[in-house]
Amino acid sequence: MEQVIVAVGSNLGDRHGMLQHAGAFLELISETQVIKSSVWESEPIGPSEHTFLNTVARISVSADPVNLLAVLKKFEVKSGRKNQHVKWGPRLLDLDIIAFGNLVIQTQTLIIPHPEYTKRLFVLLPLKEVDAEWNDPQTKTPIDTLIEETVEMQIHKTNMTW
Repeated sequence: MEQVIVAVGSNLGDRHGMLQHAGAFLELISETQVIKSSVWESEPIGPSEHTFLNTVARISVSADPVNLLAVLKKFEVKSGRKNQHVKWGPRLLDLDIIAFGNLVIQTQTLIIPHPEYTKRLFVLLPLKEVDAEWNDPQTKTPIDTLIEETVEMQIHKTNMTW
């Protein structure tokens, strides 16, 4: 069984409802209690015009990373996400594997740790909430250093639960 960090985001429709829906799903697939961060609201990046709600969960699974990714992507589609991939575009629901234990993977379909997470406060701040002692599996950089070194953005913690 591996500890997996999953980032969850939504910036279309009932954003909070989507996070709650994803949280219930992650509880179903996790073999232990899900550890959830706060919900953060952040400015959009790229072509998206609507603010995002973002959060992070730590789950435990026995599935391998490729199978877990397939399960997450299938859930996104089942939840209404369209298969059009506009990088950083608007989306009902986005589930990304940020880390899978201490694995470092780079294939055409899966890169772990997630290639963009160190540039995103909306991942780093919630990640610190679920694991304050976390270090990048590849570089061994502590979470506090990653937060200090990333690009500033408009982001704030909400009082929402998921």
